[in-house]
Amino acid sequence: MNKHLSGVHHDGSANFVSNDAPRIGETITLTLRTKKSLGVERVTLRAVHDGEPVTIAAEKSESTATDDYWRAELLIRNIRQHYRWLIIGGTLEYGWLNAAGFYHRDVTDAFDFAVTAYERTPDWLHTSVAYQIFPDRFATSGKIKEVPEYLVPRNWNDLPEGRSKNTGIEYFGGDLWGIADKLDYLEKLGVNIVYMTPIFPARTTHRYDASSFDEIDPLLGGNDALIHLVNEAHKRSMKVIGDITLNHCGNSHEWFTEAQSGHPTYSQFFTFNPSLPHGYECWLGHKHLPKFDYRSTELRELLITGPHSILRKWLRPPFSLDGWRVDVANMSGRQADIDLTHEIARLARVAISEEGDDKILIAEHFHDAGADLPGDGWHGTMNYAAFLRPVLSWLVGKDFQEFTENNPIPMPRTTAIEMVDAIEEFSARMPWRSRLSSWTLLCSHDTARVRSIVSDAPHQLAALGLLVGLPGTPMVFMGDEIGATGLLGESARTTMPWDSDLESNEMLRHYRELLQLRREQKTLATGGLEWLSIQDDAVLFERRLDKESIKIAVARAKCEIDISSHTVSEVLYGSAGVKQDTLIFEDAGVMMWR
Repeated sequence: MNKHLSGVHHDGSANFVSNDAPRIGETITLTLRTKKSLGVERVTLRAVHDGEPVTIAAEKSESTATDDYWRAELLIRNIRQHYRWLIIGGTLEYGWLNAAGFYHRDVTDAFDFAVTAYERTPDWLHTSVAYQIFPDRFATSGKIKEVPEYLVPRNWNDLPEGRSKNTGIEYFGGDLWGIADKLDYLEKLGVNIVYMTPIFPARTTHRYDASSFDEIDPLLGGNDALIHLVNEAHKRSMKVIGDITLNHCGNSHEWFTEAQSGHPTYSQFFTFNPSLPHGYECWLGHKHLPKFDYRSTELRELLITGPHSILRKWLRPPFSLDGWRVDVANMSGRQADIDLTHEIARLARVAISEEGDDKILIAEHFHDAGADLPGDGWHGTMNYAAFLRPVLSWLVGKDFQEFTENNPIPMPRTTAIEMVDAIEEFSARMPWRSRLSSWTLLCSHDTARVRSIVSDAPHQLAALGLLVGLPGTPMVFMGDEIGATGLLGESARTTMPWDSDLESNEMLRHYRELLQLRREQKTLATGGLEWLSIQDDAVLFERRLDKESIKIAVARAKCEIDISSHTVSEVLYGSAGVKQDTLIFEDAGVMMWR
């Protein structure tokens, strides 16, 4: 039996959890649904209190013609409360349901459901669509005239060189004034979060090697341009998110140059060791990216905790950013025998919360982020492991042979069940609230473009259907909506072709319709998730909130899907035909209906 199609269901949504942010000592109600045809005889909730398992008998509280509902009262004893369900009797005989699925055997605690007694993520995040902008390549105002000698000027319509001696110093001239001029385009697209990669001064155009955190790069328009951009965005009820490197700075940063000169305070901000290749700890051995040492109290205060810290400064008027995306958050505070990552995440959460309860904190994490999302630090992650890789491995073009994300082999092609297994197992490692708050994405400035990976428009549309339909906050990398291409991160950082006829772009139409749908339907934002059918070339799943249900079918090839148990009453979006009780896909695509 497929562990995702067992006929027993529970998730972290409001349909099954009475309060997803309880206080310690509070009792909440948990609900499990079982198909009546299974003949389940008994259900027990198994939780862990103070490290010791406890069992709570569930009572059958309601029955319909097709389903039984079981409820159990759970005392929130610990700040992260784990639990899973034991199902006994009937055709299932015996088994456990946890966040990764149903198992006919004993299971570890690793994939247990979890409710956390931490403050909620700001509600606005869940109903949002984020748009990632690489500022040098999005739009230019033409106001910046002088270019430093260390940069290589390029014409706007040129393609990036990719990996070359000029990687990181190709200058196309985008700026914050230009972004502000294109907010109407973003609003029409359905975007309400503008996320920009770093905008501090640096020696590169990716700017992850900041030379200062105290001002906005004059090449982007300086402080005045940021103030103007945020003001214009807020007039449209759009949020603006900055990018901060809590892990490192550039080797031209004033703190590092002072440290090299032996300054007694700044020298404690970094780890100097003559046995290291460059004489100090740096990010993945890159000499120009010296790594911070968070054993320094002064560093924590200047960057995060102090009343006038960098993290706080840019959230306050007149700049008023709405939160931060944290670069390589999984490495921040970690080096050799030092592991302060969770402490840094908690301190950052406290700092931004004190600047307003509507600020957000999203962590970059390229692999399994579950252990770094206990609920009290980062609100969520950029969801590479639990979304991007499983989805694109299912949809990858058969002829795609490029190496991505430093993997030793090209992206493998998987079946739908392998995709679902990966999504659910990685997601099970984080609380439901963290899953909803994490950014789902199909590519970013660090990866190959989604169109290049999946090869054509129908498969990109299928990927978009999963981006919009599955739990999490969708994030679009600039240009994806018009089918931009590029292999590897550097060559994928292409400029926006504003002088072309974008309005005739068919992919742009699909993005506008589906992203607006995602914004409008709260069920897609916070509803539960249940897999209904999994074939090699197609999946069918349901998002449900209260009595509202939206069904989503996604196909990667010509196929048919039986929907006799899932009647179509209203088509929300469709690229498939409906014949009696069957969905007919002539190619890859997506269908959504009530």
